[in-house]
Amino acid sequence: MWYPDDRVMSDVADIFKQLGDASRLRIALCCMNNDVCVTDIAEQLRMSPSLVSHHLRLLRAARLVRADRRGKQVYYSLADSHVRSVLSDMVDHVSERYEEALLPLQGAKQGAKK
Repeated sequence: MWYPDDRVMSDVADIFKQLGDASRLRIALCCMNNDVCVTDIAEQLRMSPSLVSHHLRLLRAARLVRADRRGKQVYYSLADSHVRSVLSDMVDHVSERYEEALLPLQGAKQGAKK
């Protein structure tokens, strides 16, 4: 099996480490479909703007999000389609487990209605 060199492996591990923090993961997901500013992220996630800014700095350093200055505001989005795909695939992967767990419950409810 082929493995990337140690530098690449270290960088990949660091990216997953950054996404291992639930707050950073939620912030990254907020940036998934739209350009959003710190204030909007903070309101949506009920976090302080300073904490959101701190997490965004770490996500930018890991090259997971990018910043686009528009006047006085800075808008954040995911860095590229690779990051979007990884996040989307992982959310889908984990969601399947919950959907599968609900199937027996849904079948039991339908059987009880008959």
